[in-house]
Amino acid sequence: MRQVAIALMGIVLGLSVTGCSAADQVENKITCADVCKRYKDCFNANYDTGACSKQCESQANSSADKDHRLTQCNACIDDKACAAAVFTCATDCAGVIAN
Repeated sequence: MRQVAIALMGIVLGLSVTGCSAADQVENKITCADVCKRYKDCFNANYDTGACSKQCESQANSSADKDHRLTQCNACIDDKACAAAVFTCATDCAGVIAN
């Protein structure tokens, strides 16, 4: 019985460690999708948000600096109207959105 309990604890611990790394990727995905959708809504109705999100996620997951810029961009545009976001958030969002 003790061996079964130890095995179950090992499985739960393994899943929790795997879950943490998956959460980071999901967070980037949601933020990238939000930023890309916002660009589409404000500037280009035909913009490919899928391609934008894929590139954005890849860059954010591979670079702490790019992840930080993504977070800054998302925070900046979050509560602003499209016109205000262009002027206020250009520096924060430069390089985050693929044109």
